[in-house]
Amino acid sequence: MLKINIPGKGDLSLQHLIVDYNGTIAFDGNLISGVAEQLNQLAEYLEIHILTADTFGTASQKCRELQANIKLITSKNGTLEKGRIVDSLGPKKVVAIGNGVNDTLMLKKAALGIAVIGKEGAAQIAISKADVIVNDIQDALGLLLNTTRLKATLRA
Repeated sequence: MLKINIPGKGDLSLQHLIVDYNGTIAFDGNLISGVAEQLNQLAEYLEIHILTADTFGTASQKCRELQANIKLITSKNGTLEKGRIVDSLGPKKVVAIGNGVNDTLMLKKAALGIAVIGKEGAAQIAISKADVIVNDIQDALGLLLNTTRLKATLRA
């Protein structure tokens, strides 16, 4: 569990990290350098769930070294499916990281939503539903590895 006190906003007790694959932790189907190490470090505190439509068909193979659950998004409406996954885990226990239109509901529902711009860019609606917006995935994961940064950004 990752406990964070945000001055003026209260306590977060996070148990699950949900991350989108393509555009968030991967670019053109390949894991972004350094992400595996950061995710495995966070796995000591959080149960990690990687959500993907697996556009390139390689997500399982690329993530085999990660201490994470990989969930294939199969419905025609990935936005709703991702939102239901947050609901099933308990929104108050979830931090979600994504960049696309289909990430908007999970970013909105999660106790903490982080939008990543990255090389693929980010959908404006995803940005509008997030609590924090960062330049890249290393910055997003760095917020969770060094929660003082989150306190500084989110304090009231």
